[in-house]
Amino acid sequence: MQLKPGSYCPLLKKDCIGTQCAWFTQVRGQHPQTGQEVDEWSCAITWLPVLLIENSQQQRQTGAAVESFRNEMVKGNEVLSLLFNPPALPRG
Repeated sequence: MQLKPGSYCPLLKKDCIGTQCAWFTQVRGQHPQTGQEVDEWSCAITWLPVLLIENSQQQRQTGAAVESFRNEMVKGNEVLSLLFNPPALPRG
């Protein structure tokens, strides 16, 4: 069963006025859940859930990239630390 969105605007308290509304926005790109191309006009408020999902995905990717960069920096710092402060050789 596919649900059809209504055309009632809670801000205007009447039917959507479409392109006359400043919040009627075009979104182009890939849908974050399906991967399908999107090129649609709709109310900015109706786009919020999709854009929030996309934003969350981008934040996760950024977090993973930062963590990977951090790990590489830690490895590099360990190597430099050994070069400048070699372990003492046992005497005897």
